[in-house]
Amino acid sequence: MPTRTRFATLAATAVIAALALAGCSSSNDKLSEQYGSGTTQNYISGTGAVTEVAVDKRTDPVDFTTKDTDGDTVSAKALRGKVVVLNFWYAGCPPCRAEAKYLNQVHDEHADDDVAFVGVNVRDEEGTAAAFERTFGVDYPTVLDARDGTVQLALSGQIAPNAVPATIVLDKQGRVAARVLGAIDGKSILDTLVSDELSGKAS
Repeated sequence: MPTRTRFATLAATAVIAALALAGCSSSNDKLSEQYGSGTTQNYISGTGAVTEVAVDKRTDPVDFTTKDTDGDTVSAKALRGKVVVLNFWYAGCPPCRAEAKYLNQVHDEHADDDVAFVGVNVRDEEGTAAAFERTFGVDYPTVLDARDGTVQLALSGQIAPNAVPATIVLDKQGRVAARVLGAIDGKSILDTLVSDELSGKAS
């Protein structure tokens, strides 16, 4: 699939993520220490690449139906007409912690727009996921995808979330428009991807 790929600066990503972790983690948080020291223990690190799919190269809409942690149905078809942000994460992933505030910021800025955020937890049980959401103030719904992989399988053959964290942006037709592979290291990139889809500026 032809794509345009932009690469974030990895050094800047590491510095910003480490600073974010310092502000939200206690001194005895071993996972944060691992991330701050540059190790990859307990999580998979992406490359920091942003892949965008040209509008005329986008394929079939993604299709999934699942339940969020409140028991409400989350359906790709029901989200048609909105730009959808799918963030793939798990609680023991230090870069997932580092990016949480940026995801929250973009979510809040588009609260009155046709934008829907869905967290896709790829590893945890409900209690662990809920504790993460409370700690980091995540207000959008989360689905637990570890048992059946419903959302992950729906992206098979598309630009899939091949690392954790990863963020997929779907256009208003439900097609994959962009992927950020690795941690969101600031709100600007994700905000631009979402805003371009809302405004029709995506090429």
